[in-house]
Amino acid sequence: MRAVWLREFGGPEKLVPGDAPDPVPGEGQALVEVEFVNVTFVETQMRAGAAPFPMKEPPLVLGNGVGGVVSAVGPGADRGLVGRRVVSSTGGSGAYAERVAVDAAGVLEVPDGVPLDQAVALLADGRTAVMMLQVAEPKPGERVLVEAAAGGVGTLLVQLAKAAGTTVVAAAGGPRKVELALRLGADEAVDYREPGWTEKAGQVDVVLDGVGGDVAREAFTLLREGGRMVSFGLASGEWANIPEEDAKARGVTLVASPSATPEQLREFTRTALEEAAAGRLHPVIGQRYPLEAAADAHTAIESRSTVGKTLLEVRSS
Repeated sequence: MRAVWLREFGGPEKLVPGDAPDPVPGEGQALVEVEFVNVTFVETQMRAGAAPFPMKEPPLVLGNGVGGVVSAVGPGADRGLVGRRVVSSTGGSGAYAERVAVDAAGVLEVPDGVPLDQAVALLADGRTAVMMLQVAEPKPGERVLVEAAAGGVGTLLVQLAKAAGTTVVAAAGGPRKVELALRLGADEAVDYREPGWTEKAGQVDVVLDGVGGDVAREAFTLLREGGRMVSFGLASGEWANIPEEDAKARGVTLVASPSATPEQLREFTRTALEEAAAGRLHPVIGQRYPLEAAADAHTAIESRSTVGKTLLEVRSS
């Protein structure tokens, strides 16, 4: 089968198309004929050898999220899955390929009416957005600042926070991204690349931090007493690293990378898919690349030019 290999750590050019053995579903596994692959920022870090967690050494096939149709199952797996449209994590690697064998118990069937590409766009980003909003517990009437509001998670957080009855202040990098956030329903939007952006944003009750670094530290200064800052991403390359004593002095609660069990993560994803099926959540798919152009997808993500979700298209649905 076709796949994209990472032979050694380095730049996007280290992602090289090639052949790989066809996977065979083992005990409790399902074989998925992949149509779309979810590409994430953390995978660019993994490719560069700078992942914020331990990972396998090359050679390997990157990718942790796919959507497609189940073509076969292994012993002990539900045969009713065959022919079903599903999305699934792959266990950390192997997604940049035509086929993957995954834990059958971990797949999620795609609701009727939700296109498969949108379901893949919600697989990781949807569960993250739902979980972060649950942790932050925004109340109707509160002001919520969404960082990286034009990104995959940010575009969903803007919609979910607005649906929760809050006033959404979107922070994004560049006029194009600011405009997108406003189109998605943000009440206000600021460009965090401009000096003095925090003065335009004003005080807020909640910060949803997917950037980290200087942007997050500046956003922290906007929190009122009783405010909450939930950090879930480090697009800047570093966490916010706000001293706990600074937060206590201002009466602010910090929540860094909240954890969840696999079943909880599945429920968060299922909620996102149900919201999409009901027409209340609309993922933004900003970029699509053929499987063989995974390197181009990584280049685009690292250039900060992307909006919404980036997908690899493996085959036409």
